[in-house]
Amino acid sequence: MVKEAEPEPTTVRSGLTSLHWLLLVSVFVIATCGLIYELVAGTLASYLLGDSVTQFSTIIGAYLFSMGIGSWLSKYLEGNLLKWFIRIEILVGLVGGCSAPLLFVLFEYVASFRLILYTLVGLTGILVGLEIPLLMRILENQLTFKDLVSRVFTFDYIGALLASLIFPLILIPQLGLIRTSLFFGLLNIGVAAFLLYRFAETRPFRRGFSLILLVSVGLLTTGFIYAERIMTYSEGLAFQDTVIYTKSTPYQRIVLTRNNRELRLYLNGNLQFSSADEYRYHEALVHPAMQARPLARNVLVLGGGDGLAVRELLKYPSVQRVKLVDLDPGMTKLFQQNSTLVQLNNRSLLSPKVQVINNDAFTWIRQDTARYDVIIVDFPDPSNYSIGKLYSTTFYTELEKRLAPDGLAVVQSTSPYVARKSFWCINHTLATVGFQTIPYHTYVPSFGEWGYVLALRNQHWRLDGPLPKGLRYVTPSTIRDMLYFPPDMAEVPTEVNKLNNQVLVQSFEEEWAPYGQ
Repeated sequence: MVKEAEPEPTTVRSGLTSLHWLLLVSVFVIATCGLIYELVAGTLASYLLGDSVTQFSTIIGAYLFSMGIGSWLSKYLEGNLLKWFIRIEILVGLVGGCSAPLLFVLFEYVASFRLILYTLVGLTGILVGLEIPLLMRILENQLTFKDLVSRVFTFDYIGALLASLIFPLILIPQLGLIRTSLFFGLLNIGVAAFLLYRFAETRPFRRGFSLILLVSVGLLTTGFIYAERIMTYSEGLAFQDTVIYTKSTPYQRIVLTRNNRELRLYLNGNLQFSSADEYRYHEALVHPAMQARPLARNVLVLGGGDGLAVRELLKYPSVQRVKLVDLDPGMTKLFQQNSTLVQLNNRSLLSPKVQVINNDAFTWIRQDTARYDVIIVDFPDPSNYSIGKLYSTTFYTELEKRLAPDGLAVVQSTSPYVARKSFWCINHTLATVGFQTIPYHTYVPSFGEWGYVLALRNQHWRLDGPLPKGLRYVTPSTIRDMLYFPPDMAEVPTEVNKLNNQVLVQSFEEEWAPYGQ
């Protein structure tokens, strides 16, 4: 048991009287900081390790469990509780504040990254768990028990609400993960400094903590100032090529890299395309569908915020209107404004024929009333449950409602070689809601064998329809080749992906795990 000499009762009672409302305000600040550290850890784990639902679930569980340990340990802190509280605030500020930069830098250096991640989460949770019990013990002589509990937890929950609102709406877009954690570390240190210099009873105690506070503030402030350099350094370790652009949005981390041969786009660390061969992927995605409907006028693109699928669609003079629905405005604005990327997509997102809608496709498609001749579905792979819902029977039922009577859709469907069960699961899920399906695949050097599924409302599909001039890869003969599946990619029985089971996400994780996805 840790013991420290009790101050004189008269001094304690006088100090605590002055402390009343200031400590309740401190509850608000530390509650906000505590939840921010939890959200930073969950988001960072999702960026680096994938599968956001699993990462957030395990991070939250570990954090709350650690807070419980901290609450239990608080009974062993005796003596001047205000001094203990100040010490803990300094530690929370240092551990929580430095967690994001430390984890980003260590990700490429250590083999047991998860151990370090959960150690930091656990340590932060223990320290945060110590705070509220200590505050309640400090205030126990100032309020009745019912007032003490109601006021402390009211401020605690209001602080948590504030954190949950400002984290996705303000902090991540404006500060990013590293600066967010460092900023709230400084807030914890600020609480400690204010209480120390306002209420500490003796000058020796103040002098003893002054150096610690100065070093802590200096460390966190330096990190805040050089946050972009820290992020650039950590991403330089993660990517072989030169990083030329980075941005954290409320939805993902966008990174562009360049070498002498190509430009590459990564979302949350996963390669989305290489400029060296993206034309293969996008021609194979768009033209087999458009070949069957060469007079299509009204086209819907779901996902594909890079505008590369839209670029292919605009090669058809008949196309009069394209709606592109992509969740992340950070993505679509980048491909509307960056000169290199605008050149790559041939200014497709700036075309007067194109309407860009930033919305969740799962929600948007249920509210839309238009019908489309062709629908291009270009979502990221179903690596987590929030994306897996876009491959479910629920979503495909809504998709079918949006097609014109003779319309068709095409869905990018991951690799039939690496993720064979996942590919055929998508095919079977589309068939279950009433589509006639035509699976096909092609080779993209950056990704290997890649699969797609055509989904038709009727059985009319023209294999010999006209194609635009100037295509670099797709021809009638390559389309015929795409329809053949060798034995190692041939159809296998699978369950259907429903909203309440998400079997596709499970099989995708299992099949891609050996490849580090």
